[in-house]
Amino acid sequence: MPDLDPRLHFVTATAIIEKDGRFLIVKRSPSEKAFPNKWTVPGGKLVYSEYKDLPYPTDYPQWYGMMDWLVRKEVREEAGIEIEKPNYVTDLVFVRPDGYPVVVFSFWAKYKSGTVKLNHEMTDFAWVTAEEAKKYDMIDGIDGEIAEVAKLLER
Repeated sequence: MPDLDPRLHFVTATAIIEKDGRFLIVKRSPSEKAFPNKWTVPGGKLVYSEYKDLPYPTDYPQWYGMMDWLVRKEVREEAGIEIEKPNYVTDLVFVRPDGYPVVVFSFWAKYKSGTVKLNHEMTDFAWVTAEEAKKYDMIDGIDGEIAEVAKLLER
């Protein structure tokens, strides 16, 4: 395990994407450090080098709406599609096998446009119902989050 400062965390965002009553799930590559070969939803880490050149939305040197920006960017990169406005579902923390703690902000959004085209971090995808998601080897908790969003959308 690396010698880590326990105050430092990776910050990530994920998206449960709904299209016509089905949800997009993706399978992680076997080379991923956390959860290799597991099914999940698109998402990824907040990386300073990817946003440092974005303009500030106010006169102050800070960025607002970064989780919205991050989840849209990650969906575009990992799945090649666009989504509507992300809506908060939940958040959680876990520790990766290499010892790094990770904060995850989970969102849901409606599909907007595009055709799924996976990047190198993903090996497969499927559009599934909340019930079908339970049959996949998912990262623990993801199928529950999908079910929660499905119930929300039924209302």
